[in-house]
Amino acid sequence: MQNRFKFVSIFLLLLLFTVACSNNESIDQSSDKQKTQTASESKDNEKLTISAAASLKDAMDVIQHTYEEEHPEITLQFNFGGSGSLQQQISQGAPVDLFFSAAEDKFDLLVDEGTIAKEDGIDLLGNELVLVVPKENQSIKGFEDLVTETDKISIGTPETVPAGKYAKESLENMDIWKDIESKVVYAKDVRQVLSYVETGNVEAGIVYKTDASVSNKVEIVASADPATHTPIIYPVGIILDSKHYKAAKEFYKYLQSDEALKVFEEYGFTTK
Repeated sequence: MQNRFKFVSIFLLLLLFTVACSNNESIDQSSDKQKTQTASESKDNEKLTISAAASLKDAMDVIQHTYEEEHPEITLQFNFGGSGSLQQQISQGAPVDLFFSAAEDKFDLLVDEGTIAKEDGIDLLGNELVLVVPKENQSIKGFEDLVTETDKISIGTPETVPAGKYAKESLENMDIWKDIESKVVYAKDVRQVLSYVETGNVEAGIVYKTDASVSNKVEIVASADPATHTPIIYPVGIILDSKHYKAAKEFYKYLQSDEALKVFEEYGFTTK
């Protein structure tokens, strides 16, 4: 009887040991599988950083929504601002994958220093320069009224904001810059100019037509003659040392597609 009892006891101990080992192996396999899935998901999901002119924001918001829906493995992150400031950030090493400028000269600086390869850039869009006033303002009808009918007007800082550079060129070629220079309130980008006009902090501002078109608080009273300023061209290109070059290239191509160009046109940009 005692021998039988010992045999049964040993058998039960062996059985418990086998079950415990099996459970541990199952847990280890499950853990390894989860780690593999997490690593795979992390590898598949890419985040692209795009530095873009502030005037592109509304159109790019629409494009971002569409592109991320069609490419769930890609996340688009935008840094909007004045093209000159963005160019300086990129030159200083900011981690960016694409640059979408509102001025050729800022873009060309990055091409010249080898940050963007010439074959990875294209002149994609155009725009117009307009004079805007608060909707309730009835005294300003054109650029010539800036001399006699205003105390403050706003433009972007010419050194860093292309729209400000174009505005100053136009006002100089209209021979009124010297008369209004002391009235000018400089802004960090065109959206800030628009905000100054919307809130009545200035009587007038010079912005892109695309920016004025999205505001219901301002009125366009005049358009600048294109002959009075440098052509307004928006180039876009891929940063050469992008850590996501292949994904950036795909988005770069998408921006040139009929689907994307239609969105830009809806927001008032001109396309070639």
